[in-house]
Amino acid sequence: MQRSLDINLQTWRLGQRARSRNGVRLFAVSVIACACLSAALATWLPLQLSIVTVFLFAGPHNWFEFRYFLMRLPVRFGRSRNFFIAAFAGIGLLTTGYLALPLLYNFTSWSGGAWFMVLASWNTLLLLWLGLLVWLRGRNKRRSDWSWAIPTALALSSLNWLAPEFFSLAIVYLHPLVALWFLDRHLRRTRPEWLRAYHQCLVLVAVLLAGIVLKLTQTPALPDDNGLFWRITQHSGAQLLPGVSSHLLVSVHLFLEMLHYGVWIVALPLIVPATLRAKQKRKRIWEVKAVGIASHPRGFPKLVGAALLLGAFVVVALWFGFSIDYSTTRDIYFTVAIAHVLAEAPFLLKML
Repeated sequence: MQRSLDINLQTWRLGQRARSRNGVRLFAVSVIACACLSAALATWLPLQLSIVTVFLFAGPHNWFEFRYFLMRLPVRFGRSRNFFIAAFAGIGLLTTGYLALPLLYNFTSWSGGAWFMVLASWNTLLLLWLGLLVWLRGRNKRRSDWSWAIPTALALSSLNWLAPEFFSLAIVYLHPLVALWFLDRHLRRTRPEWLRAYHQCLVLVAVLLAGIVLKLTQTPALPDDNGLFWRITQHSGAQLLPGVSSHLLVSVHLFLEMLHYGVWIVALPLIVPATLRAKQKRKRIWEVKAVGIASHPRGFPKLVGAALLLGAFVVVALWFGFSIDYSTTRDIYFTVAIAHVLAEAPFLLKML
């Protein structure tokens, strides 16, 4: 009987290893296919695909991101109390300040120098807030000294004052890459056997990005003879980088955004933590009980349910707004979306 048990155990282990290898292969093939398809489409039809991807995925990806953050939010803050207070206060204040910028622009007659100072000041507050969060996070980690965060934030703030508009443009291009970092940290915790394949896929992403740059460096500028096309090219930095083809800028930004949407809408929702697989395999992605602070005995199921329902309503409202007046809705979305850009920082830091 003991021999039979040993054989069954060995068979089970071999089956587990085979399923793990198949899972890694499927994951790698999916990432490679999505990256190659995104690069091809972004190079071929950048303006058209920019319009379509924002229309289809801007709202849903924010809902999935919001849901993911709720899953990562602890029921009780404990030692992280100061960290979360600083995080939420910074998100609120910086978002309010950012939303006020278009109003100030429309209802004031400030000179270019004044706007230079306003933009540089907002960037400085952002950097100091990030430095504070890194420092607070370091205090909660044993045997870690993250005191370098404050002088680093001050040094970057001084550089920001040399060209604040380029600092803002850097956020546009770096923000999509944060999703890839989230996926890395998530895999590190739940699927460590997938990490090597994922890092190899990231090398391919870098190669595809370099290929886009080489292919489009000498291409003529994209047409911007209507308001919508002009907004897309300006958002990608065409005005700040007149010597660079707008075709290249829009394609690179679109490629990164498509990867960003793929991580939040497809990859992270489908990768269920191994320790929770048995508990969550019967739960659907829209179920409130799938969120930790809703299923916890001391959680807030009604509040979480109302928040997710409100988020779904906003997604539908965005689709309706895009179909009625795409340009105006796009401007409003990219202004308000700064809140989710800021929210990514504290939740990523909590995973480090």
